[in-house]
Amino acid sequence: MITATATKIEAILYLKGKPLSLGEIAEYAACDRATVEEGIIELIDNYAHRDSALEVVETPAGYSLQLRSDFHDLVQTLIPVELGLGALRTLAAIALNSPILQSDLIDLRGSGAYQHVPELVELGFVRKRRDNDSRSYSLQVTPKFHQYFQIEQLPQTFSNSPKEEQLELDLTLKEEPEAVASAEC
Repeated sequence: MITATATKIEAILYLKGKPLSLGEIAEYAACDRATVEEGIIELIDNYAHRDSALEVVETPAGYSLQLRSDFHDLVQTLIPVELGLGALRTLAAIALNSPILQSDLIDLRGSGAYQHVPELVELGFVRKRRDNDSRSYSLQVTPKFHQYFQIEQLPQTFSNSPKEEQLELDLTLKEEPEAVASAEC
């Protein structure tokens, strides 16, 4: 059975949600450091012997009540990712032009994209691999991107093929003499 002091320390660690030193815990619990040390040891032992998703650990910043490392993949799935506007726009550019060379992305988004790409790769939204035909990296969105943003298929970009551009040019050239003739009248 867990003591009242250990229960109080557990509540303090839970409510603060960040690592706390022994002195800080003692201050919040209104008791001395030796009592806090005993309570912390009791808590660590108690969590170690029960089948729980939580644990009490000592970090460089102090003691913390946190999720066991076995559940960190669950955090990635359940907690929304915080992306800045620039990173989000870079991700959209990659998604709409996927696959895209990093050099082309930089031309499109500017040099700030160099900082966004590693973040997007780390979050698992973008795959980065060396392109065989150039010195740049090829970037493309991953299945996690589609799952996270609930997008099954992205719209195709509307770029004209060289043949379509030539047809448009031919049409423009054929129309111009008529426009000139009607202007002379």
